[in-house]
Amino acid sequence: MRRSMLFLPGNNPNMLINGNCLGSDAIIFDLEDAVSPAEKDAARILVRNTMRYMDFRGCEIIVRINSIDTAYWQKDIDEIMPYKPGLVLLPKTGSAADALEADRYMTEVEQKLGLPQNTVGLMPLIETAMGVENAFAIASSTKRVKALFLGAEDLTADLQCKRTKEGREIEYARTRLVVAARAAGVDVYDTPFTDVNDDEGIVTDAQLAKALGFTGKASISPRHVEVINAVFSPTQKEVDYAYEVMDAIELAKSQGKGAIALHGKMIDAPIVTRAQQTIAMAQALGMERGV
Repeated sequence: MRRSMLFLPGNNPNMLINGNCLGSDAIIFDLEDAVSPAEKDAARILVRNTMRYMDFRGCEIIVRINSIDTAYWQKDIDEIMPYKPGLVLLPKTGSAADALEADRYMTEVEQKLGLPQNTVGLMPLIETAMGVENAFAIASSTKRVKALFLGAEDLTADLQCKRTKEGREIEYARTRLVVAARAAGVDVYDTPFTDVNDDEGIVTDAQLAKALGFTGKASISPRHVEVINAVFSPTQKEVDYAYEVMDAIELAKSQGKGAIALHGKMIDAPIVTRAQQTIAMAQALGMERGV
């Protein structure tokens, strides 16, 4: 389960070693934007050693490597792959060819290490107009792709528009990525809300992302993690209703009925699917059915 993903600079040892205490489901060790060219080698080693020696107690590790048009990305993969991060975040993925190139090299490294293929997943970061238009091709390019991730800051620069807190300028990109990811059968994650002091704004932005169908949301600030987790978790009322739906379906089966109503509404296949998804998440969170 990956409701929240928190970026941590790969060159900041204090943040790296305390990453599992910040409440996010996953932490992203950032070797790209947060690290200047002069610090790339040192950050790579620091992230490698953090993964090697630290126990993150169930908090998933993701590493944002450098893009494949740089001289750094293969070195990044060489260092981190032995410690099996959950995902590699590939920035500026613009086409299926980009994802396939990363996949090929990751496969080579896995073979050298004696690891099964696809031990480490790939999450393309979509942050260009070309990437948005190629979203489905990227999502379905290889079995290694487990999710798509929208990066709005670089995207709006590429679109030559202003990035706003309201987010009207990224509406199309958001919906395009959700549809592409769901069609390909992978997860999809929303861009961070970058105003770390706007406590109301993060709530509104996270709720919008959930309403659009995103699996979860990234953050650049630990302050936002609690809100994101809450928004992307089912409420007790939702959990109880999901169990009611499943009870109603079982009752219908026992009575030989093809359809049944609950609270005056017919229970159809989409409602059952949503109920099953809610129960699965509740169980992952340790939530129990209410009385």
